[in-house]
Amino acid sequence: MSVTPGPPPQLPALGDAYGWGAAHEVRYLPTGLMNRNWRVDTEAGVFALKQLADTTAAIARRNLRVLAALIADGMPGCPPRPTVAGDPVAEIDGAAFCVLGWIDGHHPPGLQLSLTQAAEFGAVVGRIHRSLHIVGPSAGLPALPDRLTAKAMNPDETLREADRYLAAATAGGSPFDAAVVELLAHRKVLIDKYASDRPPTDVPVGRFGWTHGDLQYRNILWGRPPSPPAPEHIVGVLDWDRIKVRPYAEEVARTATIGFSHDGGRLDLPRIAAFVGGYRSITPLTNDEITDGVLRLWYKRLSDFWHLVFHYDHHDYSCDDLFITGEQTLEWWTANRDDVLAAFTGGTT
Repeated sequence: MSVTPGPPPQLPALGDAYGWGAAHEVRYLPTGLMNRNWRVDTEAGVFALKQLADTTAAIARRNLRVLAALIADGMPGCPPRPTVAGDPVAEIDGAAFCVLGWIDGHHPPGLQLSLTQAAEFGAVVGRIHRSLHIVGPSAGLPALPDRLTAKAMNPDETLREADRYLAAATAGGSPFDAAVVELLAHRKVLIDKYASDRPPTDVPVGRFGWTHGDLQYRNILWGRPPSPPAPEHIVGVLDWDRIKVRPYAEEVARTATIGFSHDGGRLDLPRIAAFVGGYRSITPLTNDEITDGVLRLWYKRLSDFWHLVFHYDHHDYSCDDLFITGEQTLEWWTANRDDVLAAFTGGTT
């Protein structure tokens, strides 16, 4: 039986640091995967309190300043609250925290979105990329490199990694180990069969820039404006820990395939098409860029074992279920690559 974490012991010091007065109610938010989060109702208002675990305090400071600039540029989001000393991060007793304004809303999974909402989601991602390009440098993001490279593992390396985790799973005795043995045996067949489909160069096609990095549904907040009555819209984009330079097409492909996947691995192609159409209505993306991004992401899924790194190398079992669902998606995607690509490109390549 899991125990819900209580308020952090640093709460009184955090109240002093952020000048929010007394905290009337503190509620732990269980939806985060990496960081710990609470809803804090205080004399100064309601805030989201986040204990940083997935990034350094220095990077968090930079990213929170970028977030403030994005919100000032019109992006929906929860504004960071600085400490009374003007620091967006408070470091207390060896732990680092940030505080953001609270926005009421909820996090519907992608399959609950209508096609219109999927298109709105894509348009918001397009605005994020555009705004990061415009305001990012003045907010502290470094200049972009002249060229971006993305090395794809060769099939021999990939098979060696598969065998390493296959040996670890074979030595284990849990139901997860048994599932890994079965799924990796199938993955090895796919790696061998599609070895020739490895991306031909280490240089992605098209434009790249600063990106969010984790636009899964838990980080997208939907809600209704208080007045006048209106349909639900995106009211906040959360968790800016993974801001990084990436090909734009990669983030589009990753967000769509993670967000619009059915149980059993089937991708929801109409929603993917609506999402990409929404993105392209804001930020141009050619079919060549999309085709390259989709190919690279598919091959990365074929050759990547990050869930097993967590499980077997770091003894972190929090992402075990994502390995199972990821393998199901990879199998379905591989069997339907032409249809998937057509959904991304609008039916023309």
